[in-house]
Amino acid sequence: MPKIKTHKGAKRRFHITGSGKIMRVKSGKSHLRRRKSKRTRRLFDETIPVSAADRVRIKRLLPYG
Repeated sequence: MPKIKTHKGAKRRFHITGSGKIMRVKSGKSHLRRRKSKRTRRLFDETIPVSAADRVRIKRLLPYG
């Protein structure tokens, strides 16, 4: 059985924790940042888990994750 290729875009955007959760960075992090409040800018630094609906699709892109 040949190896399955990992999707390089997904590899850069998502990472998998030790418990198996797929984490992502919030969008809009660098665009028009001066206009946003300090609290909003701080919240962009967090990584958040991927929704259950998208988890199946991302698992297919990251076969060895």
